[in-house]
Amino acid sequence: MSGTVVAVSSNAEYSFSKPNREGIRLLAGLGVEGDVHAGVTVKHRSRVAQDPSQPNLRQVHLIHRELLTELGESGYEVAPGALGENITTEGVDLLALPVGAVLRIGPEAEVEVTGLRNPCAQIDAYRAGLLKQVVGRAADGSIVRRAGIMGVVRTGGPVRPGDTVTVELPEGPHRPLDRV
Repeated sequence: MSGTVVAVSSNAEYSFSKPNREGIRLLAGLGVEGDVHAGVTVKHRSRVAQDPSQPNLRQVHLIHRELLTELGESGYEVAPGALGENITTEGVDLLALPVGAVLRIGPEAEVEVTGLRNPCAQIDAYRAGLLKQVVGRAADGSIVRRAGIMGVVRTGGPVRPGDTVTVELPEGPHRPLDRV
């Protein structure tokens, strides 16, 4: 399975959306260089309030362009970076990946998938009604989260639009993604 990086985004300040960049640098064990969510321990405000010593399993946020296209077809124009993601991809079914899958991005970088983004009410503050587009219920009543995936940086390196994304699946039984 392989795809392409469509856009990269980062922000040194807390804000919902992140501006697109010409390139970003991933730092092993930390996240996106200069991004407010980079660090060994949690940086997301709600997680810090719960326990600031928790490991940061949300160093890199990835969303697939196919979701943005689908949202546009439903009347919600959402550009890459607008939902706070660092890397927008195309051609990889991110939501179907198991925990522990490794995304090799560009010439050097590797991101290990830790789980699903748990979307919050800030999405509705960005566009009213958008939260219901990215969170729903399956037929069995379970919650379905579609606002991208989170990961940790195993190997650092530059990431730019146009870079290739390849997937390495973990050995053994695969664990489905859950919120992190």
